[in-house]
Amino acid sequence: MRNYFADFHIDLLISLIVLLAVLDVAYKAPHLGVEFIGGTQIPIQLAHAVNPDTMSTLISTLQQRLSTFGLKQVTVEGIGNQEVYVIIPSVSKSEIDTILSLIESQGVFQGVVNGREALNGSGIVPASIGAMQPQVSNGNVTWQVSFFITQQAAEKFAKVVFGQANKPLYMFLDRPTDAVLLLNSSLFAYAQQHGVNATELMNDIYAVTQLGNSTIPVKFYSPSALNQTLSFLNASRSKYSLLIIANNAPKSLLSYASSLNYTIRLVTPQNITPVFTTISTPTSISTIIESWPAIGLLSAPILSPSVTNGTIGQSYEISGTAPQGLSLPAKMAYAENQTQLITSILKGGALPVPVVAGTPTTIPPTLGKHFEIISGVALLIAVIAVSIAISLRYKRGFLVLPIIFTTLAELFIIVSIIGLIGTIDLAAVAGMIAVIGTGVDAQIIITDEFIGKHGDYTDKIRLSHAFYIIWADAALLIIAMLPLFFSTSLVQIVGFAESTMLGVLFGALVTRPAYGAMIRRHFAQLEKEKE
Repeated sequence: MRNYFADFHIDLLISLIVLLAVLDVAYKAPHLGVEFIGGTQIPIQLAHAVNPDTMSTLISTLQQRLSTFGLKQVTVEGIGNQEVYVIIPSVSKSEIDTILSLIESQGVFQGVVNGREALNGSGIVPASIGAMQPQVSNGNVTWQVSFFITQQAAEKFAKVVFGQANKPLYMFLDRPTDAVLLLNSSLFAYAQQHGVNATELMNDIYAVTQLGNSTIPVKFYSPSALNQTLSFLNASRSKYSLLIIANNAPKSLLSYASSLNYTIRLVTPQNITPVFTTISTPTSISTIIESWPAIGLLSAPILSPSVTNGTIGQSYEISGTAPQGLSLPAKMAYAENQTQLITSILKGGALPVPVVAGTPTTIPPTLGKHFEIISGVALLIAVIAVSIAISLRYKRGFLVLPIIFTTLAELFIIVSIIGLIGTIDLAAVAGMIAVIGTGVDAQIIITDEFIGKHGDYTDKIRLSHAFYIIWADAALLIIAMLPLFFSTSLVQIVGFAESTMLGVLFGALVTRPAYGAMIRRHFAQLEKEKE
């Protein structure tokens, strides 16, 4: 045994098994798919019918967006030309709420300076988007997402911000268009508590809502005197279709707006309240609105003189602070969720058509726990049967344990890695079965080199002969799987390609060299005993 464990390849295999076992326990892996544990189905209604190309783009964008967010198994299916189903493994209610927000986000990013668009999502380089770890300072938790923009976008940005030193760059995600914002008049008192008087409040609101012809009109209402507000809504219904208002607004106001055929977006009191911050410049001290979830304002960094003098730069960031009043763990969770959400939307890109997510429904597992057990038993029987058949073929009983060990080790590695980074679904299981076959083929090739009649070669030459064939087979199989792995229209079989490629790769790098080392050392020991 000491002789076996002195080999690097065998030590590497055992070390990898131990490491993956620890990670499985730490991250509660492997993660199973909808077929085994059930899931959640979310119907999505498109704003209008689309052609096949637009539907394919929408499915691909949603797939990318949800996968980036960290969901393990995501199935996005188009139904007809105006509906999509998203199916995910069972998750908690809070996670489903986040996913709904992720789906419904149009994904349109804009950077606005002094009422002009300086930057938009089309100029962002997707591969450069990165979420930074939340930072804690004096009880506050800040989050940050950084990215690079293209040269053309950088030139446009430099032109728009020229001469706008010490002014805020308002960064929006899904800034509403064709919308009216209704605010409770109590906001004046709230602003006063934060050192912002009525004039400053109106100036701040105007600065953050203006954007050429897409300026968002803001109307204040008093719960005790609604007639003026009702008249405003009636006069504005020909210009605007969306009404953004707090969910605790008077029912009579909501009912009247609904009768005018407004689409009503209800916002929590916290999200409809702007977050103010004080900025200091060499000549003055003033307040600005730093973030405002109701209108999609993520952050408002101040433009330094160095970026407003015509200099072209390509590195930018979106940042923010977790809400006050939360515990430190809750602030950390909020910051991490915010960075994941924004990163997913920016990487996924803007949806080609507006969508509305319907009510999620629970779907039962089609296979369930019983199938898991049957699958495991079937795989184990297959491994044992193949090992015995090979041993009988070569009439060498000592081959049974090395073959069973390396085959089971290869299966464990595939299950652990896929279960950690993704989800084990039916497609992944099919890939594992395919890998068992390639693994047995490799073991036969290696065993033939030592037991078959291939001339008076050294052990090193025998192994090189075997691994020449093994690596050639592995390369051909990986090349064959690549089109399936990168497929966006056949998302159901990506798991098959993923498990097959991982199995072949780790087999060629780890398990099959370990098996070759076992066989080589065993025959070397037999030769010593003969001597």
